[in-house]
Amino acid sequence: MAVETDLRPLQQFVDDEMLRAPLLFDQMVEGTFDLARQKQLAMPQLRRSLLSEMLKSLQAQRPRLSEYFVRSLRQQVSVDRALQPRRPPHYRVKAELPERAIKLALVDEDVVALDIELSHMIEEIKSAAEYEMRELQTFTSALIGDMDVSRDYNPFRPETYARALWAAAQALPLSHGHQVTFMRLAGTPLAQLLRKSYAAASSRLESMGVEPAAYRTLVLPGGSRRGGRPGETTFSPDLQRLRDSMPAPLDSALSLQARQASSAKSAPNSNRVHDSERASVISSRVERQSIELVGRLFEAMLADERVPGDVGMLISRLQGPAMRLTLCDGSVLDQDDHPLWRLINRLVFEAEMVPDPHDPERRLLLKLARGTVDQLASEPEQDTSLYRWACERLDTHLQQRLTRGLAAVSSQIGALQKLEDKLQGDTPPPSTLHGMLDVPQLDTVPAELMEQSLRPATRPADEQDWLSQLRPGDWVRMFLQGRWVQARLLWPGERREIWLFGDGASDETWAVRRGALVMMHRERLAKKLRMRAIVATAAARVREQNTHSSAAD
Repeated sequence: MAVETDLRPLQQFVDDEMLRAPLLFDQMVEGTFDLARQKQLAMPQLRRSLLSEMLKSLQAQRPRLSEYFVRSLRQQVSVDRALQPRRPPHYRVKAELPERAIKLALVDEDVVALDIELSHMIEEIKSAAEYEMRELQTFTSALIGDMDVSRDYNPFRPETYARALWAAAQALPLSHGHQVTFMRLAGTPLAQLLRKSYAAASSRLESMGVEPAAYRTLVLPGGSRRGGRPGETTFSPDLQRLRDSMPAPLDSALSLQARQASSAKSAPNSNRVHDSERASVISSRVERQSIELVGRLFEAMLADERVPGDVGMLISRLQGPAMRLTLCDGSVLDQDDHPLWRLINRLVFEAEMVPDPHDPERRLLLKLARGTVDQLASEPEQDTSLYRWACERLDTHLQQRLTRGLAAVSSQIGALQKLEDKLQGDTPPPSTLHGMLDVPQLDTVPAELMEQSLRPATRPADEQDWLSQLRPGDWVRMFLQGRWVQARLLWPGERREIWLFGDGASDETWAVRRGALVMMHRERLAKKLRMRAIVATAAARVREQNTHSSAAD
């Protein structure tokens, strides 16, 4: 994005929407009253009485709740934050190694029950206002000059309103059961109001003369079009068969491609000067097809939007060595788990897990990768053992990173182990609804008021099937405290009751109870992340390009 971007139009839009926030809250409360009265007719006497108590408190505390709602919106909405890559609320850059400030939170079934409610509300809003959100996205992109709608610059996203609603619900001077009930009842009218609000915002911007941006269409090499993000799969077309379907370019064309592969982007090395000369004299059709395939694979990988720019530069420097490796080692195309491809997949995945370019751990990772690529490219003779060594070097670095992470939270691990031992005793654990270890005992949630989906369900008999797969260093995608996070498992308790995770985008940590993990997994709010199949996706795109080319001929 250009440095000279004028932020005033987007700031004016934010200010205008914030002025309408109190009215939006009042309309949502009125809708909540109407919905609650309808539900009361079919409720038993006890639940009807509890719901009436909540409605009376809501009416009495209405100005206070509105203040909390607007305050939460104001804290979350920021023009500067909208222009930054998507980061969690209260994001902060990691401290330089080795000093790190660690914030520890304990997540149990109560916290996860609320997260489930927030996730349901966010999905309800997205479902009700999908078209209106996409339309507004074109206008907010236009306000900052992004006419291709490369990403969403709208600060008023569904998750922002969901968190603001929960902040307002917590202002009710009642039990948490009443607060959750208000949040659940208010979700439906809020979704309908936001659909109208998003549409009205687009209409106002259009009447002001703002021309909406247009979603860009990417055309891949070979004339193939990508209609969306490819499915996440580890399946890859057979590289040997794919090679046989490749055209065998003329020596002159192959020489040009080889020279491009060893261009100025690659580190200077006398051995690479002869790459094009070696390729131009290849008489074997199979070898020329192999080099053509490798070149196409690298083109597809570098065009993949999931590959970060800094990592893409490193991958591009491997193209020349990979071509030379293919000429002397046919096993490169025997399977897609060759050490060369494993190295690329792992590097992209680990860089994606630590997305902040200023993160010291990411800088260390890229420093190691640059040194490794330089070493690989400088070798006059390419063979598989070199790339096997590179994979082992990367694995060693990642193990050292995990060791540093454990050392940074060693005191917390000691405290958590003591807490885990207590949880196995007869003393009931304190409620941790706010997520902190030192929170005093909170109000009991009335069972009559809670819906069945909020009550902790019986653990499935096969819960160990998922938990047993988790190992220290594994990455897990979880929905925690109203947002999706990518967390690395640092430490599972000796009794497997408390699991300590560290955020990949900040210094925050979470100690998660076993029951909470089971609930999240059951609700599809937690899953183990698998390494991205970047090479497999590239191979599928090359095959698609060949299919389109054959059809055109």
